[in-house]
Amino acid sequence: MPRRQAIFLDRDGTLMEEVNYCNDPATVQAIPGAGEALSLLREQGWLTVIVTNQSGLAKGLITPAQYEAVNAELLRQLGGGIDAIYFCADHPDQPTERRKPQPGMLHEAALDLEIDLSSSWMIGDKPIDVECGRNAGCRTMLVRTGYGSAQSNTDADFVMKDVTEALQRILTLGE
Repeated sequence: MPRRQAIFLDRDGTLMEEVNYCNDPATVQAIPGAGEALSLLREQGWLTVIVTNQSGLAKGLITPAQYEAVNAELLRQLGGGIDAIYFCADHPDQPTERRKPQPGMLHEAALDLEIDLSSSWMIGDKPIDVECGRNAGCRTMLVRTGYGSAQSNTDADFVMKDVTEALQRILTLGE
């Protein structure tokens, strides 16, 4: 069976407006147009996978129930459109291979969902997202939402205004 293409997406600052250690679904605001763009890509056979560091869990700033409620609200606002969510609760002082910029979550998703990483994309708002994608062998995009607005030097393949523009770019590349 041929391996599939995927778009890996950071959550906070990429798919939704940045809220420091978001623990309240009422503060979730999906990036306008993201849900529609995700639907178009899924219609073309792309898998869509959220990969997110959530150190707030390890720090006691977010409960597992709050994390799940925030995800549920984001998915509601996006109209679904996400095939899987992988998260890493590691504290930054004690990272494992799963914590971005390491590629562990992408490798795990590739095994679980039969993904070809070399024909996939990683989209995020931080250099660690770009580095994670590169470490996994994906093409990369940095978005200028969230922390991306403050990034001047990046080795991303593309730098885009937001995730909607990034997803539309992938559609136009015909990959």
